[in-house]
Amino acid sequence: MKFVTAIAAVVLGVAAVANTAGAVDSGTKPVAIINLKEFGNTLPPIGYVRYCIENKAECASWATTAQAVELTPDRWSTLFRINTYINNKIAPVSDQDLYGEIERWAMPRYAGDCEDYALLKQDYLKSLGFPANTMRMTVVLDEENQGHAVLTLVTNSGDFVLDNRRNDILKPADTKYTFLKRQSGESPRHWVALTSQQPRSTGAVATQEK
Repeated sequence: MKFVTAIAAVVLGVAAVANTAGAVDSGTKPVAIINLKEFGNTLPPIGYVRYCIENKAECASWATTAQAVELTPDRWSTLFRINTYINNKIAPVSDQDLYGEIERWAMPRYAGDCEDYALLKQDYLKSLGFPANTMRMTVVLDEENQGHAVLTLVTNSGDFVLDNRRNDILKPADTKYTFLKRQSGESPRHWVALTSQQPRSTGAVATQEK
């Protein structure tokens, strides 16, 4: 947590002196409200189950019951800054290379893969006052039909995606991803399907779900 607090302070310090329009503009906030449709409970990724066993406090319960975060201009700017900063700060390394395992979810310090980026963004934004249950770990299939993880944010302007593969924050429909599942707004341990066809695999991010 000291690492998170220190980096968050650096980001906010930069925000205080940066030219917002020129330095961090990720485009005008979209007007259309589009939320991902949920199709009931499903199994969490196996890597997340292990993460919760090892980090019980992080998965105990949501501290808030907010339905959505109000996406003000300041918060939009903060989202873009945090997404960009973490994408640049953390080196992309596979779990196999980092831990010698196919999949391991962990809070990264200097290196990690897709779900690690998302976990860190979730933690940073929570420390900056974003309601925890509006920031949800999410599993998708990418353009090559491979498993990938992102962070989705539920806002009063619709859902948005924070992705380690790009700095821009996009609406789900603009990512070209197939959204499979994400954390429920009721509990971090509970996951909901984002497709009417329930995944039949074990839920590993690194494994294509058919």
